[in-house]
Amino acid sequence: MYFAFLVLAAAAPASDIQRVDTLQVEEWRVPWGAATRPRDPDVAPDGKVWFVGQQGHYLAYFDPSSGRFERFDLEPGAGPHNQIVDPQGRVWYAGNRVAHIGMFDPATRKIAKFDMPDSTPRDPHTLVFDGRGHIWFTAQQGQHVGRLDMRSGKIDLIFTGANTNPYGIKLDSRGHPWVVLFRTNRILTIDPATLQKREYTLPNERTRPRRLEIGPDDMVWYADYTRGFLGRLDPRTGKVDEFALPGGQNAQPYGTALDDRGRIWISITNDAPGRLVGFDTRTLQVTHVAILKSQQENGKNTIRHMVFHRPTRTVWYATDAGTLGRLRVP
Repeated sequence: MYFAFLVLAAAAPASDIQRVDTLQVEEWRVPWGAATRPRDPDVAPDGKVWFVGQQGHYLAYFDPSSGRFERFDLEPGAGPHNQIVDPQGRVWYAGNRVAHIGMFDPATRKIAKFDMPDSTPRDPHTLVFDGRGHIWFTAQQGQHVGRLDMRSGKIDLIFTGANTNPYGIKLDSRGHPWVVLFRTNRILTIDPATLQKREYTLPNERTRPRRLEIGPDDMVWYADYTRGFLGRLDPRTGKVDEFALPGGQNAQPYGTALDDRGRIWISITNDAPGRLVGFDTRTLQVTHVAILKSQQENGKNTIRHMVFHRPTRTVWYATDAGTLGRLRVP
């Protein structure tokens, strides 16, 4: 196993959010309530925005053109955690509590299930297409990264180590998955040809990366949930730079999305009602902020996952307050 030894750059000061552009968001109340935990939207080719109800055990879509919601119930206890929509409009979801990945075809309303090959990776967590006929995914409590062949249904599994909790996952330009190990201060990548792992250890032992983005130059950007930083890892040299986010060490940055102008949009969760900030990876500054409209009773309003839709230049998100939201990026 390879471990890269990294050098920490000095952290940049947090931007004064009073001096950045303030953006407006639109939000819609999900009809089935916050208790169903709507989350993890993705946009289909026809413009519908699909999402899962993790506690309500459903798939659903929202049609922005009509304001209509429609729900499709899954098996009891499915606990879908994440979903992604393929170019054919099929919805692939992580059956987080039933140890399978499901494929829902809206045209036929039928579901195909792909079971985990053994009981260890019991909780498929976050899914991502590789554009080569596969879905890569994490299994957080199961301590694995997996690869599903969408044609054959074959699943390959890679053990990430005990108590590592693989969480967010993204692919670089070569089709190599990058995974944050949320219970550690490490990030790993996998060679899709050999399934061999390579790990990078982040400099601060308290760092807990939760979500990540891969820039067009294949730089790896990660949100440090425990320390309130956005980090940048150079895979070629192992060098790490850190940039403080609004909210400081208690910001708890969570969901992220990279737009087409090199900006990373980051949800700041330890806020009331909550903020989205835009960080420009070229100028290394926070340039935009948006205030969420919805608010939970406890003051926090967590966004767990976001997606940037390039054709409409919008960031879609769902909140723990039971809303689906849209930010039009400048």
